[in-house]
Amino acid sequence: MSTSNSQGINTLLDAEREAAKIVQKAKQYRVQRLKDARSEAAKDIEELKAQKNTEYQNFVAQHSGESDQSLGQVDQETDAKISEIRAAASDKKEVAVELMLKSIINVVTEPHINARA
Repeated sequence: MSTSNSQGINTLLDAEREAAKIVQKAKQYRVQRLKDARSEAAKDIEELKAQKNTEYQNFVAQHSGESDQSLGQVDQETDAKISEIRAAASDKKEVAVELMLKSIINVVTEPHINARA
């Protein structure tokens, strides 16, 4: 009986070793799948970053041209306003000088309204 028991025990030990090998292989497979999934996810993230960066650069390139056009238009409007102001100043310059000279030459000597009598 002892040999049949030892054969049964050996069979069970062999089955247990075989099961342990199977479990070990399954764990290794799972770990490898996790590593593969992580590397695939990192690759996808890098691709998405590159794509979004390209989209951003295109967006900036398109809209920077619009701001340059707007800036040019504002510069033109500013130059036009400055020339209008200079023209108005040169037209009214003689009148302003005459009024200042008249005020300087014709001095009215009377006490100020706040002066005490």
